[in-house]
Amino acid sequence: MSAVRAKKAASIPTEAFAALLDGVSKGKRTMTFPAGQKIFSQGDRADSIYFLQAGRVKISVVSSAGKEAVLALLKPQNFFGEGALVGQSLRMSSATALEPVTALRVEVKAMLRALHTRIELSETFIASLLKRNIDLEEDLCDQLFNHSEKRLARVLLKLARLREHAVASDAAIPMLSHETLAEMVGTTRSRITFFMNKFRKMGLIEYNGHLVVRTELLTDVVLHE
Repeated sequence: MSAVRAKKAASIPTEAFAALLDGVSKGKRTMTFPAGQKIFSQGDRADSIYFLQAGRVKISVVSSAGKEAVLALLKPQNFFGEGALVGQSLRMSSATALEPVTALRVEVKAMLRALHTRIELSETFIASLLKRNIDLEEDLCDQLFNHSEKRLARVLLKLARLREHAVASDAAIPMLSHETLAEMVGTTRSRITFFMNKFRKMGLIEYNGHLVVRTELLTDVVLHE
């Protein structure tokens, strides 16, 4: 697949992306989930793939000791649960709705059949997975080389960019507990509280019913220090 076609596929509008699945007549249904509900849990049977139409989803894993790590934060136009397509019998991660979610659930056999017969769907799907892989590599480098303050800044910016109507310099996101942010960043809740208070005093964020992220300031002050 050429770079031009991959770029086109990766940026395809949500409505058009969903339309690529219109040809799947069997094994597909629309599902809704309230904020906080598990879409699937680690260890569940992997028998389907999901296409996110509205809302945001957190992909996470839990260790045998009970510690949670966040692998990805997804916005509309993303697939998740794709491990089912390559022979995973059980879910290796959990998917949780961070806000009300609407998603298409497509059974494995139906999705594999569609990928084999619909070239445009196959190319778009591959482009989506490649972008996800790049994001995961960036997050891994972030965990390996950056301190917790910078990792928190990156998480806040990523959450802000998940908002479909966010302006360049200002983005309101739903409030997340410091415990949840700690799981995303990979540090303790007390460190998150310390840095969130620091960011607020510096004018990089503010609380007003929602968490408002000053994206340009946060990028300049923290990430470009």
